[in-house]
Amino acid sequence: MIIGAKDAWSQTWTFLDGDWHEGNIPLMGARTHAAWLGSSVFDGARTFEGVTPDLEAHSARVNASAKTLGLDPVVSAETWVGLAKDGIKRFDKDAGIYIRPMYWAEHNGPLLVAADPASTRWCLTLYEAPMRKADGFSVTLSPFRRPTYECMPVDAKAGCLYPNNARALVEAKSRGFDNAVVCDLLGNVAELASANLFMGKDGVVFTPAPNGTFLNGITRQRVIGLLRQDGVEVVEKTMQYKDFETADEIFSTGNYSKVMPINRIDQRALQPGPLGRRARELYWAFAHA
Repeated sequence: MIIGAKDAWSQTWTFLDGDWHEGNIPLMGARTHAAWLGSSVFDGARTFEGVTPDLEAHSARVNASAKTLGLDPVVSAETWVGLAKDGIKRFDKDAGIYIRPMYWAEHNGPLLVAADPASTRWCLTLYEAPMRKADGFSVTLSPFRRPTYECMPVDAKAGCLYPNNARALVEAKSRGFDNAVVCDLLGNVAELASANLFMGKDGVVFTPAPNGTFLNGITRQRVIGLLRQDGVEVVEKTMQYKDFETADEIFSTGNYSKVMPINRIDQRALQPGPLGRRARELYWAFAHA
């Protein structure tokens, strides 16, 4: 099954308005503020191999994102966690599951454009999404840039940010690549279009320092901590695309695929390296602890 194709939905359960509903249920009407003007935030946790790492952190972050967009985070992090654990029971025990808490505004606020926080609605959707094999993917430099805090709510996991990521992915795909390295407005590397970015050089791990143009991902933070605890030097710094062009190895971190090697940057082939492999091993050990 191709997830995302028309009418091709994997097994899905959504908690909405006090009950669980099976399948891809409608959430918004034509006048819903979020459908019209994009006042939605979400987060993503994951169940794989029977474990659900950092569920609490993802639950707390969706509430912080809601506040950033002027919504009312009416669900406690503890409630999100409890509902997610209840929802997981509706799937096969070995299923890979994506866990997506979400807030949005139903009604308009001042002058129609702002959302009315009192109209905040929410749901929790879980759907089957098998964990991808660590077989690697290709990247290239995107012509598009990440916005700054003055331009967009980059300190939230907001739905309105993702069309920019999507056009970077579509443009890269048109040139034969799987993903895109996206820079900030000054030309410094920020992240991939769909994940945080790391490289290895001479036994040291390097990654772009959070500079207010991209989220300091939960899996990113976890991997940095695990590597440092393991004695690996991790340097967060301002980075240029040329740094990645000459890297010994490149890998990504993100909730959906966790730790993944990059096997090609432009026309240069890469092999999974020891630092990326160690990051993945450490994360798997943490998740299953």
